[in-house]
Amino acid sequence: MRSFLFVPADSRKKLERAMTSGADALIIDLEDSIALDGKARARESAAAFLKSTLAATSRPYLAVRVNGLQTGLTDADLDAVAPAKPDAIMLPKAEGGTSVVHAAAKLAVREALSGLPDGSIKILPIATETAAALFLAGTFASASARLIALTWGAEDLSAELGAQANRDAQGRFLDPYRLARALCLAGAAAASVPAIDTVYVDFRDETGFRRECEDAVRDGFSGKMAIHPAQVPIINEVFTPNGEALAHAQAIIDAFAKNPGAGVVGIGGVMYDRPHLARAERLLERKS
Repeated sequence: MRSFLFVPADSRKKLERAMTSGADALIIDLEDSIALDGKARARESAAAFLKSTLAATSRPYLAVRVNGLQTGLTDADLDAVAPAKPDAIMLPKAEGGTSVVHAAAKLAVREALSGLPDGSIKILPIATETAAALFLAGTFASASARLIALTWGAEDLSAELGAQANRDAQGRFLDPYRLARALCLAGAAAASVPAIDTVYVDFRDETGFRRECEDAVRDGFSGKMAIHPAQVPIINEVFTPNGEALAHAQAIIDAFAKNPGAGVVGIGGVMYDRPHLARAERLLERKS
């Protein structure tokens, strides 16, 4: 999956419009976009939307961002949405693999009560939203078979750090948030799951947004989150491998296939080793 579009759970109009955005996944939000006194209504809206949409033959992946385990609101969120069978929950302010284990146990109970197969609802943690989480980014490996990816966030982290800003005047992340980004990328690789890049909040800045998408692809992220439907086409374009990249990856794979015992192959005067083969294979996997 390339594009993950946030949609407030309490707006049926926005939810329905998001279905035609082209996003690979929708994140139905019960957390930051919903005021405390609107949580109950948003839960009902999310559940109703899931029930009316999940049976569609062509639909995006549907995840629900619940409130974090620290808030005391997670149980009520899961009571409302788990019976409606979302594909996944997004777990904000996750602090390492222990948080995933905790959330997985809660999901297992709701699945059993709702007659759902064990493990059917997956988990996508936001791995860097607290200072403590930074020190635990490498602990997601083997936490749960429900883990499908890792993503990261800078807004809550900057508030916790007491920072005045998390980006410079050119819109690039400052050092503490570049560290968080790198830890998410490494944590995802250690857990053998995709890394999803964070949001770009200035949705009118198409140039800056495209640059950040291109940087994310270069560094190894497989997708990016969006806060506005206008960002989705750019994400899908940038994170879809182009024909030249696919042809080059296939050439590397073919060269090793012809020389199965080789540690290094030459193509056009350039030497490629086994790590290049692994990267080429991952690129072709993204095509499908």
